[in-house]
Amino acid sequence: MYLYIKAVHIIFVVSWFAGLFYMVRLFIYHTEANDREESERKVLQKQFELMESKLWNIITVPSMILTVCSGLWMMIELKWYHHPWMIVKFLFVLGLLWYHFKCQVFMKQMREGMFKWTSTQLRIWNEVATIFLFAIVFLVVLKSAVSWLWGFVGLILFSMIIMLAVKIYKKARMRKG
Repeated sequence: MYLYIKAVHIIFVVSWFAGLFYMVRLFIYHTEANDREESERKVLQKQFELMESKLWNIITVPSMILTVCSGLWMMIELKWYHHPWMIVKFLFVLGLLWYHFKCQVFMKQMREGMFKWTSTQLRIWNEVATIFLFAIVFLVVLKSAVSWLWGFVGLILFSMIIMLAVKIYKKARMRKG
């Protein structure tokens, strides 16, 4: 039974991350729609609100629930308290859950016409999920085979590279626009 639960877990992890990645892209487009003329802005924002709502309620939230439930089941089966890497993974998953619910707050704010973040800030926010993904996958694959110090250093370097890439992309967009 464990392998079936593991397969379900992997499928819904992929779906959850897909939902989170696409949701923040929709936030970026939703925010950028503010720069359009009034008639176009109203149509675009209404469409983005619909897309965000469907993505959130049909894919992202159910995937998160199934990921967490199957993950907890596996943690119990594996006797997680015997595996230090599993405790660290659990902490990253708690961070990902915080990220998930913060995205829900953003969605509600945008629906109410509050755009607190710029599209560039949202692009950086989108990369936070990427950092969680890398950290969790490396932990699961390498388990205790990697030094915690080198793992942390690698995660910091990876985060810096991602942030640098966002800044380079912003400069490239500014030149085009």
